[in-house]
Amino acid sequence: MTRMTIGAFAAATGLTPKALRLYDELGLVAPAAVDPTTGYRFYDDGQSGRARRVAELRQVGVPLTRIGALLDLPDDEAAADLAAWWRQVEHDTTVRRTHVADLLARWRRETIVTTDVVRCVGATGLERGARDEQQDAAAWVDDRAVVADGFHAAGATASRGVVEAVTGSDGARLLDALGEAAARTGPPDDGGTTATALWCDGHRVLVAHVGDSRAYLLRDGVLARLTVDHTRVQSLVDEGRLTPEEALDHPDRPRLARVLGTDEPDLHRRTAQVGDRYLLCTDGVWTQLDDAAIARTLTARAEPGPVVGTLLAQVRAAGAPDNAACVVVDLVAP
Repeated sequence: MTRMTIGAFAAATGLTPKALRLYDELGLVAPAAVDPTTGYRFYDDGQSGRARRVAELRQVGVPLTRIGALLDLPDDEAAADLAAWWRQVEHDTTVRRTHVADLLARWRRETIVTTDVVRCVGATGLERGARDEQQDAAAWVDDRAVVADGFHAAGATASRGVVEAVTGSDGARLLDALGEAAARTGPPDDGGTTATALWCDGHRVLVAHVGDSRAYLLRDGVLARLTVDHTRVQSLVDEGRLTPEEALDHPDRPRLARVLGTDEPDLHRRTAQVGDRYLLCTDGVWTQLDDAAIARTLTARAEPGPVVGTLLAQVRAAGAPDNAACVVVDLVAP
């Protein structure tokens, strides 16, 4: 096996000596030997494959901390983990693109049509279930709706803070309201919350979402889920390691990957259409009622209030092991 100086090894692998020194400090590519007198590093040519892999991963932007984990995995598991990271990058890029589009629209002072084509009618409901404390929160007011699911000791305070921020703000500042609520949330160890909020300006509907509370749209009798759960188990489903059915009973199902305050909310936009019905709910609802049951209840020709009551009655009938909260919003003619 040929031993090379750091300069020769850098030239052979496409890395720089400075990068190799950093990777040595981080434990990614350690030299085969270090001269005790001079401190010079020497590498074996057998290390070139690992070094090249580090270079390739850095070229596509994989963080150094994640590279270390990838290098220690078998090839098939490393490939699955890299694919999961790339899906998250694509998702985050889409969210940022949406934010930039909003900023550009404001800065370019695009003409805004002010004549409403729809108005909102809604109702909310809560169920404590088998929990000792109600940490879920929900509200609907005018053109805004929100649900939040708190966790840990300060969870109830965090979820109520989200509701107060959203309902007390101008709906056009929905993201700002969530940001203000996040700023008031304490350290994650003390408590945090999910958040799913909706705002309708008469022409379009904006849904902001972080965590595993959900938003559904019933349009023309067809139910569609707008949000993707930000959980570790959902990542396993996306990677093909679990089926959706297995995910429901997985012991890590409640483990959140993203929460308000540590991550930017996802944004979903829909054109406002008379006859649309939106459901926002916490996991205390959707873990007890499958999509078919939710669709049957939402399809019923009833006002939002009775629909909310039916949903929570069904949750209680299913055992209600957790807090539950939901909001039903109908878009009707002005």
